[in-house]
Amino acid sequence: VTYSMSIKTPVSFRCGDADLIGMVHTPDDSAPRRGVLIVVGGPQYRIGSHRQFLLLARALAENGIAAMRFDYRGLGDSGGVFAGFENIDDDIHAAADAFQEAVPDIEEIILWGLCDAASAILFYVPGDSRIAGSVLLNPWVRSETGYAKTQLRHYYLRRLASREMWSKIFRGRFQLFESLQSFFGTIRRATADNKKDIGDNSTPGGNPLADRMAEGLAGYDRPVLLVMSGNDLTAREFDDAVSASPRWQKLIATGRMTRHDIPAADHTFSRRMWRDEVSAITIDWVRGLPG
Repeated sequence: VTYSMSIKTPVSFRCGDADLIGMVHTPDDSAPRRGVLIVVGGPQYRIGSHRQFLLLARALAENGIAAMRFDYRGLGDSGGVFAGFENIDDDIHAAADAFQEAVPDIEEIILWGLCDAASAILFYVPGDSRIAGSVLLNPWVRSETGYAKTQLRHYYLRRLASREMWSKIFRGRFQLFESLQSFFGTIRRATADNKKDIGDNSTPGGNPLADRMAEGLAGYDRPVLLVMSGNDLTAREFDDAVSASPRWQKLIATGRMTRHDIPAADHTFSRRMWRDEVSAITIDWVRGLPG
């Protein structure tokens, strides 16, 4: 990754009856034909680990790639009513229009999103031919039974093998009763025939949110970069849902998806070395896209 100067410009644009706020970052010495539109996740502070959106946009612009970050309706500095990540197609479309208006040389747009923003991107991409690629980080496929199964497989079994936990038990510093309550509650949720997790096109035990995301991906023929944290139950739940879905397996087999794992990283890539790795991966991948 190399760095040069960049320019930051605030933008305001309409979506329905609401005013949305964004920030465009552009290189000061080039006319980029490809830009990255950063879709933020749900309600959160824009400081700490979530300051990464600002830092990513700066890194992209300083490496010759225009970027825009924005708040969709009801979020952050934007007006309107918050309707959740499953209902922001119009917001993304309005932001893409505003991005191209602010940077007229842009012909192709890459969407970038973490967690539920990654899920929202897959809902959106089939309907916009400008989207030349998507970067998805730890996509959100949360369901009650799916998360409980993920906890059992990737958290409790690891805890049982932990020397630290057994040391606490023998020293009387482990809240055994509360932990057993939580453990058996998780087992009940993981084994329940929970009809809330069964969609119209899902089999019992399936994940309707993951099914919808697969449907979006199936209608979209452009490259996808998947960046996954190793120390994150959201990422593991996504992996479990994909492993259990023949449709997802078929989509992955097309070869359009490139995967990069950061084994020690948490959900938000909160440490500088993880954040810098995400930026470098994104920059290299965007630069390497055909065209």
